Amino acid sequence: MAITTNILRSFRHPRRVMRAILSEGRREDRAIAYLMAACFIVFVGQWPLAARQAHLDPSVPLEARLGAALLAWMFIMPLVLYALGALSHLVMRLIRGSGSFYGARMALFWTLLVVSPLLLLQGMVAGFVGPGVELNLVYILVTVVFFYHWTACLAEAEFGGEAAE
Repeated sequence: MAITTNILRSFRHPRRVMRAILSEGRREDRAIAYLMAACFIVFVGQWPLAARQAHLDPSVPLEARLGAALLAWMFIMPLVLYALGALSHLVMRLIRGSGSFYGARMALFWTLLVVSPLLLLQGMVAGFVGPGVELNLVYILVTVVFFYHWTACLAEAEFGGEAAE
């Protein structure tokens, strides 16, 4: 099924989509593709805010801000997210999770990809509207959706059909 269709389905049934992804077997190529696509979308989502900040404070040019965001999201964050995926699996093992490191990584990477459209919205609000109630509401929305989705996907990856859907 198309990835965009899976993203839309995942907002309603995150565990079903995660189950389908994991049933395709261990696909490290797909995991890194999801991660890099999500990181690229988040990087693009930073552009409006970087442009706003460069306009308000020209001492740091837009190119430098975009370069820093590129370094952060395309080179550093993938490593951090791999470590976070491993850490989440170790935490799940403490509460008797029976999944794999791959499943925990895929749960995190898929969640980031699913939430990436909301992160684009967050970047647009940060860049075009600026600080305020609107941006705070979008931050809250993104945070709640991310943690809800990650929890559901991680539960599916670690406990499978044992946890209630």
